[in-house]
Amino acid sequence: MKNNSKYWIVTDLDGTLMDENYDISPARKTLNLLAELNIPVIPCTSKTASEVRHFRNENGLFDPFIVENGAAVYGYDDNNSSEWELILGKSYNELRIILMNISKTINYKLTPLNDLNHHQIFELTGLTDQGIKRALDRQWSVPFLNPPEEIFEKVKLICELHSVHVFKGNRMSHLLSSNSHKGEAVNKLKLYLNNNEVKIIALGDSQNDLPLLEYADLSIVIPGKDGPNHYLKKGIDSGSFRLADAPHAQGWSNSVEDVINNIIA
Repeated sequence: MKNNSKYWIVTDLDGTLMDENYDISPARKTLNLLAELNIPVIPCTSKTASEVRHFRNENGLFDPFIVENGAAVYGYDDNNSSEWELILGKSYNELRIILMNISKTINYKLTPLNDLNHHQIFELTGLTDQGIKRALDRQWSVPFLNPPEEIFEKVKLICELHSVHVFKGNRMSHLLSSNSHKGEAVNKLKLYLNNNEVKIIALGDSQNDLPLLEYADLSIVIPGKDGPNHYLKKGIDSGSFRLADAPHAQGWSNSVEDVINNIIA
């Protein structure tokens, strides 16, 4: 990755660059264009490092990546021979104990993804075999089944007592350290690469992307088939966030190419 890049595309994956079937094909032309222009594409996702390494290999991406909703950042040295990591928060085991304590406090069982059997995980995510193995390789966050909205609000209130916070994604909620989120992870990466002047073009679709969208210089919300996530509507209505013109990879591609054309112009 070029440390002197003027722009970074920092993007969520699930629901943003890919649809519910993990398809990114409408964005491939745009990804090739970004590679030609030497504009880094940095995944910033709830996925594990194992999942993102696999995704990068499949799609020819070589830039750093942010995992587990901003709990850790990974990348490779100039020779691509060794991987480095920046850790922002608590370990999976510490967070799992906290999740169980929160469950007791609110008298509602919050079920971690890693407690489900393979069939249940397939029903929830559509993943199979190696995909499930990669998804369960959690190090710095605990995904759990989305509780009812009123329970989720109770969890948010209690989190501060445990120095953690919670984000709701499309398929699951995620518990991680209070000093871990997507915006802070991008900031850590800028400092690590000594590129504080870089402009961040961020794309996301759900509540767990809010810290990234609020941190970025230009923020784009990718809608679902039924419109944008309600957690992001305030930013759209205020003009802080742009709204893409189509769901998932198509909206991602249209928005990025529009921005890139303006940059080049």
